[in-house]
Amino acid sequence: MKKPDREKRTKQTKRANGLKWLVITALLAGVIIGGISLLNKGASAIKLKHIHGLGYSPDGAKLIVPAHDGIRIYDNGSWSVPPGDQNDYMGFSAVDDGFYSSGHPGQGSSLSNPLGIIKSNDTGKTISVLALEEESDFHGMSVGYKTHIIYAFNAAPNSKMSSPGLFYSKDEGQTWAKSESFGVEGEPAALAVHPEKENVIALGTQTGVFLSDDYGQRFEKIVPDLQVTALYFNLQGNLLVGGYVQSPVLQLVDTKSKAISTFPIPELDDDAIAYIAQNPVMPNEFTFATAQRDIYITRDDGVSWLKIANQGKALDGQ
Repeated sequence: MKKPDREKRTKQTKRANGLKWLVITALLAGVIIGGISLLNKGASAIKLKHIHGLGYSPDGAKLIVPAHDGIRIYDNGSWSVPPGDQNDYMGFSAVDDGFYSSGHPGQGSSLSNPLGIIKSNDTGKTISVLALEEESDFHGMSVGYKTHIIYAFNAAPNSKMSSPGLFYSKDEGQTWAKSESFGVEGEPAALAVHPEKENVIALGTQTGVFLSDDYGQRFEKIVPDLQVTALYFNLQGNLLVGGYVQSPVLQLVDTKSKAISTFPIPELDDDAIAYIAQNPVMPNEFTFATAQRDIYITRDDGVSWLKIANQGKALDGQ
């Protein structure tokens, strides 16, 4: 290999490795992209700092952005702030009748700290506390869209989980069972639950995508040689995978045939996909957010993209 080529390849490798550990560390800490602070009215006043997920309202009309200081909404080309406490939402999952989350209460909230596991059916206006309040804050959590089964990475023992690890609950957090996670290689950086099959779960690590059909007891690697940064089950039961191979990629994985296809995405310079969401009413529409706080939306399965946030600044669109 010629010296210039070798030097170029070395620089690319260092850049990829640097981004890998930046993304994985931030994902595991639950702070890859974060909250939104509202300074005054209008999209130009909304700054995205610590986004903790993405989701759509059940009617598909609103994109929900859970954040460090409350929920923010993108609806018909405009950003807004819904009523309700400005809580720090972590482990956010949109479902067919609202959302589940964890995190910490916002300023002036009467909720316990940490929140444990909570649910809202009205975009955060009112909150139902389900379990583990004042005990646990789950950064890594995912909930089945229709089944409402909860999977969560537990960091330390609590009153319902005797050890750290991956656990699941079929009764809104009242009782839990441990997922042994045999077959997983590397540290989990992303978690997703099938929308209709409560026993099917996927994990992403720096080595690829792993799929389980027995509540996370055993996993099979279905996507090798991919540094995974985001996972999402679409409503058809297939996986949308954000990853990194020399550059950011967005893949669709058929969970039955294991066939992999790739979506064209905008160029992401020194960036990676962090969260993905699909519109439950218009399946050709989905959105992703990046580590550098950009948000893109497509309504034609990735043929074209609209940027609705740029490096943390919310943008009006159509």
